Amino acid sequence: MSMQIKAVIFGASGMVGEGVLHEALRHSEVVSVLVIGRRSCEIRHEKLREVVTPNLYDLSSLEGQFTGYNACYFCLGTTSVGKKEDEYRRITYDLTLHAARTLSRLNPDMTFCYISGLGTDSSEQGKSMWARVKGKTENDLMKLPFKAAFMLRPGFIRPMAGLKRSHSFARVLIPLYPFLHTVASNYVCTLEDVGRAMINVTRLGYEKRILECEDIERCARGEV
Repeated sequence: MSMQIKAVIFGASGMVGEGVLHEALRHSEVVSVLVIGRRSCEIRHEKLREVVTPNLYDLSSLEGQFTGYNACYFCLGTTSVGKKEDEYRRITYDLTLHAARTLSRLNPDMTFCYISGLGTDSSEQGKSMWARVKGKTENDLMKLPFKAAFMLRPGFIRPMAGLKRSHSFARVLIPLYPFLHTVASNYVCTLEDVGRAMINVTRLGYEKRILECEDIERCARGEV
């Protein structure tokens, strides 16, 4: 099944977003990419257009640039370490839902893919603050009137060679990845898998709306 994907990517200046952008730019069915962020992704490509904005909580001035896109790959996020719940919620929930509500209103035929996390609490009732906030974010994203919305829950992500934004602890664990994948395949995946999975669920859909690591790998292989 062939289609022309026009994707909006949030968070391309981070590790996951940089990898997703890399996969999107080299995929033949992704014909254009709009990157939105607070700082430049520092990448130049004929498919790529970038908008740098200081305030992602107010996208009203950018609405005219969002029309005509059929995918959003939302890779913005932050650690909960050292943050109180209201601060973490503002970044994780409020910012994400503001962008998603804007895009669903402008592009109801859009597929929205959200980078969540392994251990997210769909009940929103557990003891872990970050997991509750992520759970509410997922739940409310899936209520929006998109064509489809997929929540990706990677655990450890093996970074791509040659990219700039890899976390130092992730690079240290790269040699252990084959072992980790053998003993705990549903807790690890590669950054290439994440990017390809987003593209393939946009093209082909998937039977689940929440994708754990093994689902991410299946979608990356096109087994949907």
